[in-house]
Amino acid sequence: QVQLVESGGGLVQPGGSLRLSCAASGSIFRIETMGWHRQAPGKQRELVAHITSGGTPNYADFVEGRFAVSRDNAKNTFYLQMNSLKPEDTAVYYCHLYYYGSPYSVLRDYWGQGTQVTVSS
Repeated sequence: QVQLVESGGGLVQPGGSLRLSCAASGSIFRIETMGWHRQAPGKQRELVAHITSGGTPNYADFVEGRFAVSRDNAKNTFYLQMNSLKPEDTAVYYCHLYYYGSPYSVLRDYWGQGTQVTVSS
């Protein structure tokens, strides 16, 4: 079994910053791509950013240089630093990862439980 524990969400004013964390534990041999998605009320879940096992980040267009994704492989933890937050960034943010449970297993994926980010004055 895999556990993903997210933290760092909350209420912030427009223009503010938040740092989300996602710590993975459990039956993990190796983590491949780690990503952050979000879902606003009445909208589909969308990719925010992801980072490959080699550390290459990729961002959705709406990020516009405001967010930075990073990972600490020693801790099986990844982060999303969000700056210059806008009201339209309000959503539940989910971490997601692709991983191998053992040297012989197939690639699997797993979702975190989500953390609420609210940007409002």
